[in-house]
Amino acid sequence: MDAGITVVGSGQASAPPDVLRMSLAVGYQAEDVATAVAEVAERTDAVMAALQAEGVDTSAIRTTEVEVSQHYREPGRPLTYGAAHLLTVTSRDLLGFGRLLNVAVEAAGNSLDLHAVRFDVGDKSALLKEARALAFRQAQEKAEELAELAGRDLGAVTGISETYSHHGFHEQALNAKAGFESEIHITPGDTKLEVSLEVHFTWS
Repeated sequence: MDAGITVVGSGQASAPPDVLRMSLAVGYQAEDVATAVAEVAERTDAVMAALQAEGVDTSAIRTTEVEVSQHYREPGRPLTYGAAHLLTVTSRDLLGFGRLLNVAVEAAGNSLDLHAVRFDVGDKSALLKEARALAFRQAQEKAEELAELAGRDLGAVTGISETYSHHGFHEQALNAKAGFESEIHITPGDTKLEVSLEVHFTWS
């Protein structure tokens, strides 16, 4: 690295979420693999059809993982086999979480698990731009302060490294079976995005 000074600046930006993402798992256990796979496929199709009937677009339902596994029992009892499909459902209806969960549970019954609910911002470009500007401003202010303390003048920027993370509402491992009993109401907070910039300045 050239002689000079390296500083780190961070900036945050937030916005109300406009996307709901729900992670569902449809599973089934049987004494043979073929039955487990066939049953979970049938239940998954039923869940997808129920969600589509509620207005969820086909492209907003994605299969993210398929699992087939053995389940060992006590000695002397036969093995069972489990199959599962993991789905991610995306919706712009932030208040429709309970309704979508209910129809999915009605379609799959006890075969359905809810892994997580996340509220997010679909297009983060404006948030990134705002947070990036704040991070660079902080880095520059730090560099100017340190340069003054060192009795030096800042020169040009010769390197920038960026990392970012975002934090939205994330509820994990909710009990899907509760969907039969009542609507589940969740109030999402703002989604926050943080950018960190490592900036290197030369001396003038």
